Amino acid sequence: MRAVIFLLILMAMLAAPAAPARPVAPFSALVADYDALLQDKTGDGRCLPDVSPEAAAARRERMAAFVRRLETVDPKGLSSADALTYRFMRWDAADRLAGMAFDLDRMPFNSDSGFYATLTYAANRTNVRTEAEAEAWLSCLEAAPGYYAANIANARRGIATGFVQPRLIVDAVLEIARKQAGTPVEEDGLLAPLAAPPSVAPADQAAAWRARARQLLVDKVRPAQRAFVTFLEQEYRPAAPESLAARDLPDGAAYYGWAVRHHTTTTLTPDAVHEIGLKEVARIRAEMEALIARTGFTGGFRDFLAFLRTDPRFYVTTRRALLEKASEIAKRIDDQLPAHFGRLPRLTYGVREVPRDIEDTYTTGRYFPGDAAKGIAGGFMVNTGKLDQRPLYELPALALHEAVPGHHLQTSLAGELEDLPPFRRRAYLNAYGEGWGLYSEQMGEEMGIYRDEYERFGRLSFDMWRACRLVADTGIHWKHWTLDQARACFTDNTALAPHNIETELRRYIGWPGQALAYKIGELKLLELRQRAQEKLGDRFNERAFHDAVLLAGSLPLDLLEDRVDDWIKAQPKP
Repeated sequence: MRAVIFLLILMAMLAAPAAPARPVAPFSALVADYDALLQDKTGDGRCLPDVSPEAAAARRERMAAFVRRLETVDPKGLSSADALTYRFMRWDAADRLAGMAFDLDRMPFNSDSGFYATLTYAANRTNVRTEAEAEAWLSCLEAAPGYYAANIANARRGIATGFVQPRLIVDAVLEIARKQAGTPVEEDGLLAPLAAPPSVAPADQAAAWRARARQLLVDKVRPAQRAFVTFLEQEYRPAAPESLAARDLPDGAAYYGWAVRHHTTTTLTPDAVHEIGLKEVARIRAEMEALIARTGFTGGFRDFLAFLRTDPRFYVTTRRALLEKASEIAKRIDDQLPAHFGRLPRLTYGVREVPRDIEDTYTTGRYFPGDAAKGIAGGFMVNTGKLDQRPLYELPALALHEAVPGHHLQTSLAGELEDLPPFRRRAYLNAYGEGWGLYSEQMGEEMGIYRDEYERFGRLSFDMWRACRLVADTGIHWKHWTLDQARACFTDNTALAPHNIETELRRYIGWPGQALAYKIGELKLLELRQRAQEKLGDRFNERAFHDAVLLAGSLPLDLLEDRVDDWIKAQPKP
C-alpha cells in the first residue's frame, strides 16, 4: 500500500506544473538592504557625509558584497515591476562599484561644485520648523571644520598620486573659496535656515539659535574656509597640471572611458560620442541658418551672433527684472502642462537666485530639488550676476529645462511614485534626467512657449550648446584638444555669452563626461517618441507616452527603451 501511495504522489508531482523560479532570498529584503546601503553616507546623521578613506573602503566592500548577492537572484521568479527594479539595481550597483575603483574622493571639487558648496546647497534645502531641526542645522555648522579637513586630506592624497584638477579649475575654485571666506557673516546664506523663527519657538529661543549660528560661522566655518584657501594657494595650485585632459591622469584612459559610460548609461566609446557630436553640430547649424533667413537679417551668421550678444533689447539691468522675466515664462509653461502630461507632481516650485557666494563661476541656471515632507518647494535657480551676459532670448529654453516640464516635473514626479522603492524615487541618472531636460526644451515648440524667432534661435543655440559639448568634452579629455579648439565650437555656432562659454568650458574640464549626458539622452528620447508615433499612428497619445517615460523614475537608457517598447505593445489594437 505504501508503495502505491508513494507512486500516486510521485505521479501527481510529475503531472503538476513546475513552480515558478523564485529568488534565493525575499526580494523585498534585497530592495530594503540596497536602499539602506545607498543611505549609509552620514554615519552621525548630520548633513555632512563621512568622506574618510576608511569609510570609503567600507562602502566599497559593502557594494561589492551586494553585487555578489544580486548574482544569486533568479529574475524569472519576479513580477514585471520587481524585475525592472532588479535590472536597475544590477546596473546601478555595478556602475557605482566601477566608479569607486578610481577613488574619486581624491578630487573633491570641480569648477562650480564640490565639498566647499555642500553647506550652501544644504542651506537651500533646509527649512527649520522645530527645535530638533534648528539643533540639527547648528550641528551641521559645527561639523564644518572636520568636513573641510577630511576633504583637504583627500585632496592631498590626490596630489601624492597625481590625481589633481588642472590649474584652470583650481583658479576658478580659488575665486569662489576666497569669496566665501571673505563674506561678512551677516550676509552669509548659511544663516538663512534660521532667518524665519519656527512658530513653535519663543522669540528669545529663536534669537538664541541665530546668535549661535553667527558664532559658529565666526568660530568654525570661516576658519575652515580660510584653511581651504590657504591649502589651494600653497599646496594644490603648485601641484596642478597645465594639461586639461582626464586621459593624462593616472589610469586616465580607463577613468574617462568609465565617465563616458557612467554619464551616458551606454557603452559608447569617446570616439563614437565625438562623431555623434559632429553630426549634430552640422544638423543644428543648418536649422540656424534657415531661421536667420526667416528673420530677414541681412548679415552673415557671425553678424547675427554679434547682434544678439550686444543689442540692449535682449538684456535687463536689474536682478529683480531678470527674476520677473523668468517667473512670467515659468507661469506660461505651467498653463500648458495639462495638455501634454497625464500626471503632474503635487510639489510646487519657485524662481530663485543662484546663491551669490557661488554665482561668479556658476552656470546660467540650475534646478534645486524640493522636499514635500520638509515643506520645501523645488527651485528654478537663475543666475542674476553679470546681467550683460544673461540674454532674454535664452530664458524660455532655460525655464523649460530647469523647471517644467524639465527637472522639476521629472524629479518631483519620481519622488511621488509610492509604488517604487525609495532609492528609485531618489535616483537621478544624468542621461535620463538631462536628456529629459533637453527634450523639454524642444517641447516648448509644441507648447507655444517661444514667442518669436529670437527665442527660437535661443532654443537652437541651447541645442547647439549640447552638441558642442559632445565635441568639446571628448576633444579635451580624449583627443588632447586645447582650450581654443574646444571654445571654437561654441563661439562659432552658438549665441551663448562669452562669460557663459568660459564657465561651461571650465565645467567640462573639471567634471569629465558629465556634459555628454544631455544630447545622448535627448537623442534616445526623440528616437523612442518617433518609434511610438510610427508604430501607433493615430493611436499615439502624447500624454500617455510622457507618462510611460516618467512614471518609472530615472532609468538607464536601455531600460527606458525596453519600458517604452513594452508600452507600445500594450496599447489597444484598433
